[in-house]
Amino acid sequence: MADLHRTLALSMAGMAAQATRLVHVSENIANADTPGYRRKTVPFETALAGDGLVQAGPVRLDPRAPARIYDPGHPLADGSGYYDGSNVDLVVEIADAREAQRSYEANLRMFDQARQMQAALIELLKR
Repeated sequence: MADLHRTLALSMAGMAAQATRLVHVSENIANADTPGYRRKTVPFETALAGDGLVQAGPVRLDPRAPARIYDPGHPLADGSGYYDGSNVDLVVEIADAREAQRSYEANLRMFDQARQMQAALIELLKR
């Protein structure tokens, strides 16, 4: 029974980490056209308890330089007519969103399978 509870905990931790990742990916997509915005990334790390649970780590800003955009009429443009755009690549963000979504779904299926096994075990014990 303890193994089933551990499986449920592992699945829930994975879903929570992927949900956090999806939040930051959606922020990146929403701010892709915001001047000066820097892409956020979220690494995964093992929880402090050392029980194998995963959790989202601290948010990091992508160190890549932002795109230089030429628009002399833009209020943020410098003397040469350029301003800093964002460093968000929509193709990368969409791929990250899809990967996080699939990982979330895999954890959800694992959670549901463990829950069904637990319910079947309880039903067997009732007999």
